[in-house]
Amino acid sequence: MSVFKDKVLLITGGTGSFGNAVLRRFLTSDIKEIRIFSRDEKKQDDMRHHLQAQHPEQASKVKFYIGNVRNRESVDVAMRGVDYVFAAAALKQVPSCEFFPMEAAMTNVMGTSNVLLSAIDHGVKNVVVLSTDKAAYPINAMGISKALMEKVAIAKGRELGEGAQTTICCTRYGNVMASRGSVIPLWVEQIMLGKSITITDPNMTRFMMTLDDAVDLVIYAFTHGHNGDLFVQKAPAATLDVLAEALKQIYSRIDPKYGETEVKVIGTRHGEKLYETLVTREEMAKAIDCGNYYRIPCDSRDLNYDKFFVEGNEKVSAIEDYHSHNTARLDIEGMKEQLMRLRFIQEDLGLIERAKSKEIRSE
Repeated sequence: MSVFKDKVLLITGGTGSFGNAVLRRFLTSDIKEIRIFSRDEKKQDDMRHHLQAQHPEQASKVKFYIGNVRNRESVDVAMRGVDYVFAAAALKQVPSCEFFPMEAAMTNVMGTSNVLLSAIDHGVKNVVVLSTDKAAYPINAMGISKALMEKVAIAKGRELGEGAQTTICCTRYGNVMASRGSVIPLWVEQIMLGKSITITDPNMTRFMMTLDDAVDLVIYAFTHGHNGDLFVQKAPAATLDVLAEALKQIYSRIDPKYGETEVKVIGTRHGEKLYETLVTREEMAKAIDCGNYYRIPCDSRDLNYDKFFVEGNEKVSAIEDYHSHNTARLDIEGMKEQLMRLRFIQEDLGLIERAKSKEIRSE
């Protein structure tokens, strides 16, 4: 963590699942200060009290700022004296964005632009913008707004160029297991209450990664990124059918009846895909394989339309995009291993001490 020694880190949307994961990783490190910027005073208050109770010696490292990324002035207040930014503030629930697309656009696109412009004006060294697999070939308002958010960040990075005071890059990751509002906590609650597990499509596949994986990806982008880069972590995937069966088998250790939980297929929701794409084939054509990650550099061409319409790329048509149907596929045992990495499941099984109320089943 030496790169963060005595530095100030700002996390927009910092009370969310990602912000909590970053705190777990950095709180006991040699970082000087972590600023949590969000619009929800209740979540900030909960986080503050949790830190004071669980980490009294480090709690003073964390500073809280009430504000909204839509409001440039409130972003500027939090940005003063900041070295690094993790831009995680977003509207990311597919149904709510579908019904209120302008809200998604104002937070995910305009809000991110405010953060980037503020970071540049305040001389921030590195900004990492968090995106989602739904931004690749987007079919719903959330994905479309995140795709445009990526374009804004990449364009701003391209504009700054190499050697600029501020470096801006993006990360794109798939389904984060047990993040707030995701399906795993819902299914566990259904199992524990004796209800049926509600599955949209048993053959639907999703990438499976933990919040710690997401933090690793952001740190990798932070330490290896050039202006305008997009980073993707390679990840395994599983069908929803396999995920449900793995959860049933794990929770049968608590009570055998949980292993007999019925699975009810309710049909695909509006705006959902059968599988998720992490890297499009156009991006794969220029992606750099970094082992566990793909680095996709930005298109450095200027606004010369001949280059876009006259010079084609035959390589693109021969490449397949990287998606949850063609990545490494987890079987039930592999899925159980992934699930056992989750803290709340370890807590439910009595393997580690419970850090949060048992009603809070998220990471």
